[in-house]
Amino acid sequence: MSKVGRKATTPAQEHSVPWFWPMAAGIELADEGMKIFGDNLKFAAAAETISLPPPPGWATKNEIVVDLDTMRLRDFSRTAGRSQTPVLIDAPYAGHSSTIADYDKGQSLVETLLDAGLARVLVTDWKSATPEMRYFDVDTYLAELNVAIDDLGGRVHLIGLCQGGWMSAMYAARFPGKVASLVLAGSPIDTAAGEGAIKKMAHKLPMSFFEEMVAAGEGRMLGKFMLAGWKNMHPDEQYLSKYLDLYEHIEDKSYVKRTEHFERWYENPIDLPGRWYLQAIRELFKENRLAKGTFVVLGRTITLKDIKVPLYLLAGEADDITTREQVFNAEHLVGTPAREIVRKLVPGGHIGLFMGSRTLRDAWPDIAAWVRRHEPRTP
Repeated sequence: MSKVGRKATTPAQEHSVPWFWPMAAGIELADEGMKIFGDNLKFAAAAETISLPPPPGWATKNEIVVDLDTMRLRDFSRTAGRSQTPVLIDAPYAGHSSTIADYDKGQSLVETLLDAGLARVLVTDWKSATPEMRYFDVDTYLAELNVAIDDLGGRVHLIGLCQGGWMSAMYAARFPGKVASLVLAGSPIDTAAGEGAIKKMAHKLPMSFFEEMVAAGEGRMLGKFMLAGWKNMHPDEQYLSKYLDLYEHIEDKSYVKRTEHFERWYENPIDLPGRWYLQAIRELFKENRLAKGTFVVLGRTITLKDIKVPLYLLAGEADDITTREQVFNAEHLVGTPAREIVRKLVPGGHIGLFMGSRTLRDAWPDIAAWVRRHEPRTP
């Protein structure tokens, strides 16, 4: 159905990407139905690879300062000095490129933080999983995050986006002395909270469904499977409406450019290690071990009570991927004093928390100022 007469929206506003769930349409299906659904995903994934736009790039000048098996650590700093504690953005590892943290000129979290006075800003550029990476687990990624932070001097202000948020919370609980302050944006910490679609999927779909998808990827959760699943959650939008919108705005060069830019990010998914993916689904989303204090990280059962640093929680009013309750419930789970916890609810959905023009303008400069206020004192 055409959207003539409707207020134009940007492509990013129309895609609340559920970050690693390729199976919403299968929630209510019986075993046979889910098998058919899985087969359909594989078919759609194969069709999607016929014609792809070029992969996304980084909007801001940077250099790779560490190159590990799981990631490249990118440095966007504007000063060669080493007086300021580094600010490390832990980008989502959820099926799409880390470039969401530096999406475009005017829509870059990196650029916003730099302009707000945080001179040393770095980003985890997570790599797409190769076949050799299929056995990597959560410990693998946290261990390499620890290597990167040690290379930065052993202490950082940590900003976790979406999935990068629960990884950041795990890291801060496991290595509390290495985090000066912690920002969690759209991060699922208490996954049993709220009534979002992700919670429903996690509790209704059996592990066998996820395991079958990983098996089809020969030990990896392939990005093309996830992308096909995301599109089949809203088939009318993905296969009809967005093209009608583009047709209606075909003379608007700015709209066309924004659409093309978003498609470069959206249509180029990355693969995830099967072991990492299944561990996250079972232990984080089905069993809620992080919130319960039963998640084992690098040989130790962690508790969020060990997080005692200043904490900033950012959630979106219309975020149906990570509901506000999943983010804000963290304040009751950590050991940080209430006076050092900030909660902020902003308009918009999930992706807009990281690259939406309004949130970057209205929320993130205040977060940057908050980070500066918690700069550790030099002895």
